[in-house]
Amino acid sequence: MGKIVPSTTGPANASGKENPSSSAHYLLPANKDTVHWGYWSRDLPPALTVQSGDYITVETISHHAGDDYDRMIKGDDGIESIFHWTSREKNVERRGSGSMDAQIGHGEGLGVHILTGPIAVSGARPGDILEVRLLKLWPRPCANPKYPGKTYGCNAAAWWGYLYNNQIESPKPREVITIYEVDSSMNIPSARAVYSYRWTPSTDPFGVVHKIMDYPGVVRDPNTIQEIKPVHENVHVPLKMHPGTLGLAADADGLVNSIPPSYIGGNMDQCRLGEGTKLYLPVAVKDALLSMGDSHAVQGDSELAGTAIEMSITVLLQVILHPQNSLRGTSLQNLDYPLVETPDEYIVQGFTYPNYLADLGKNAQSEIFQKSSLDLAFKDAVNKMRRFMMTAKGLTEDESITLMSIAADFGVTQVANGNWGMHGILKKGIFVN
Repeated sequence: MGKIVPSTTGPANASGKENPSSSAHYLLPANKDTVHWGYWSRDLPPALTVQSGDYITVETISHHAGDDYDRMIKGDDGIESIFHWTSREKNVERRGSGSMDAQIGHGEGLGVHILTGPIAVSGARPGDILEVRLLKLWPRPCANPKYPGKTYGCNAAAWWGYLYNNQIESPKPREVITIYEVDSSMNIPSARAVYSYRWTPSTDPFGVVHKIMDYPGVVRDPNTIQEIKPVHENVHVPLKMHPGTLGLAADADGLVNSIPPSYIGGNMDQCRLGEGTKLYLPVAVKDALLSMGDSHAVQGDSELAGTAIEMSITVLLQVILHPQNSLRGTSLQNLDYPLVETPDEYIVQGFTYPNYLADLGKNAQSEIFQKSSLDLAFKDAVNKMRRFMMTAKGLTEDESITLMSIAADFGVTQVANGNWGMHGILKKGIFVN
């Protein structure tokens, strides 16, 4: 297990100044002993145990770092320990929720995200609500002395992307990786493309050939790719850093694929869940078991290509536990879905199936990928927004329906994760009292 160190100073706020606090401040580094790769489980031992009100600095590592080893792995002890894989050993053997004797690789790639955690919140019980406050996010710098002071991420236009089977240029279908340099020192911190390449068959250290991106953590051999330059000339994309995957363990047997999101959060890819926001999640198991990863430099609504700009990011957060017996009469009463609160907005998160593990039965983890529907996700987001207005704001159903039509915005969160997502946004400013 990684070294967990209580901070000797108070936690930093978004301005970088320190706040005196009686709450503890922990560092949860990311390494082979503090991550789980591609799955959730209520049976995982915690990497860290905290109390309500505590602060945690959490390192998150991109599962796409192997798309450019020199820029996103080399020289970084923590990331190297996670990705270490030779013909004789593999530091993180379990990658995904599938069979350990699979032909493609242990875990079969059914689940791809490197998740730091889980973090146990002492005293959390099913029926409680866990509030996660995202106080500060910053990019993890490249550790390779060849690229001093640089930070990198990548986008994968991949086989699970929405347009993979609807491409118009040849060769098709094709997967394309684009490597980005992230500059957070600019007046408007931005990302710019460095180069791109098309995925070609890649052989992992165990000798398995991967014709597509079908297994997490396969490091690309630069000698097998042809760099394409220039890419996106004169385009700088403003950063919008956020954890793509942030959630709690579900009350389910066995291992749960990290890809489809659900009522306990997970791989929501909600790009508004950034610095200065709060996420409220229903607790499903004892101690909540919070994990996070899949962090993004920036992402557009829908995550159309299959990924955002995937980047390793460090996050300062605070956890606040709201016991079930304290929820009555509050905006969190009967909350059974992820709710995001920004300084200006409430965001309800809908999915094709709100709790796909229960909704689809014993074959849920395979069937969810064949049953994704934006129509069902929209209906779920609308139902949640109506309920939020009635519960949190005391409106009647008639008032809620009218207000949704004139003041709420609905959008596509993602079409990349099996359990497709739509969200509803309600501005706080319309409520004058």
